[in-house]
Amino acid sequence: MKRRLLGSVRSRAALAATLVVAVALVAAGVAVLLALRDNLGEQASAGADSAARRVATSLAGGVAPDSLDLDDEDHPVQVVDDDGRLIAATEDLERISGAGTDAVKPVAARRTDDGDDDRHGGRGGDGGDGGDDDGAGGKVSGSTDYSEGSATVDGDSADYRFAEVEVEDTAYGDLTVYAGASLAAEQGAVTTTKTAMLIGFPLLLVVVGSVTYLVTRRALRPVEGIRAEMAAITASQDLGRRVPQPDTHDEVARLASTTNETLAALQESVERQRRFVADASHELRSPIASLRTQLEVGAAHPELLDVPGAVEDTVRLQELAADLLLLARLDAGERPGGAEVDLAALAGEELSQRTGDRLPVTVESVRSARVTGSRGQLARVLGNLVDNAQRHARAAVVVAVGVEGGEAVLTVADDGDGVPAGERERIFERFVRLDDARTRDGGGAGLGLAIARDVAVRHGGTLTVRAAPQGGALFELRLPAN
Repeated sequence: MKRRLLGSVRSRAALAATLVVAVALVAAGVAVLLALRDNLGEQASAGADSAARRVATSLAGGVAPDSLDLDDEDHPVQVVDDDGRLIAATEDLERISGAGTDAVKPVAARRTDDGDDDRHGGRGGDGGDGGDDDGAGGKVSGSTDYSEGSATVDGDSADYRFAEVEVEDTAYGDLTVYAGASLAAEQGAVTTTKTAMLIGFPLLLVVVGSVTYLVTRRALRPVEGIRAEMAAITASQDLGRRVPQPDTHDEVARLASTTNETLAALQESVERQRRFVADASHELRSPIASLRTQLEVGAAHPELLDVPGAVEDTVRLQELAADLLLLARLDAGERPGGAEVDLAALAGEELSQRTGDRLPVTVESVRSARVTGSRGQLARVLGNLVDNAQRHARAAVVVAVGVEGGEAVLTVADDGDGVPAGERERIFERFVRLDDARTRDGGGAGLGLAIARDVAVRHGGTLTVRAAPQGGALFELRLPAN
């Protein structure tokens, strides 16, 4: 069952679309989370830097560490001296990590500007009234370093981003201020976004897969109709049926149109083959029956045996069998040879070997015309055309060879009654003879012109008929010249 589902175009299309969207969503989700985290992290950094510089500016202005106003619980602050001692910290600070020191209780700061050890007890609440402002003139560093840690202020624990700002040349030596900004907003936003993605992405993928499956199924519904009709045609062997063709003017409609054209060509080929077999059986029956009758009469009455008639029937039977075999090879797709043939030389040789013609054959305007193909098949074309002209000519048969416009041209003309304009294509069909009053012995089986046309087409050329200057029929063979 699993293999059957994966073998469906609809399922594969839905799976592929789902995978593509999933990859795109994951990439977009990661990008959104990183951008959100960076943006909120920058805001936290800016808040921490602002808080640290506010304290650093007060220290640089001469405010004593124990006189700083550090009641802001949103931004825990530490002030550390050169010896790493905590000399000022936010009130109610219970725990801290990632800042200057893990200590939370400040010790008294030591002045360094006059070398004494005066200690300043007590804290002021107004930013400088409770301290000694002598020695003002410290310098706040222009750079800020950042670190991350956590802190607990008045029982509330949170993660923080700490900004580190140095203050040089104060009355208490070089001091470092650490101020933190909460990362709760960043963590909350990231967590909320992750949750939304974990819930929304699967739902979106289900929607994408379902919609793709439904759309693909609807788009392929005509294909299923074509497949079902082709299966029915195969089962019934009725080549007259056609597959349904949708009115969508898309690839599926073109597939249906091409399939119907293929079925039509196949039907025509099969019907042509059936007609060929039926006509061949009929044509073979006549000489075989005649030959058998003559032989049976000769066996019973030797003095009545018509030997010339038997030979004639045998020759006719042999020629008909050869024609049928050649047509079978042509129908099977036999390709013409790749030899170079000079039609002028071919015409001279073949015409010189003809004996027993009713009328002489005149050769006019013979020029060298070289083509590529099968010499035997081209000789058969010439022979069939001359045989046809011999049957219909009154007094003359004329053959000409030349080159026109890059094509080799061979013509055979007679001065007979010609071919009516409406019959000029029909005479190239197999077993077609326009003169129904002729006897079969005199008129042939109606395969000569059909063979000539097939050979011409397979050599990349054409064979047509029109009125001859003498008033009869002129057959023109045109082939690509070398």
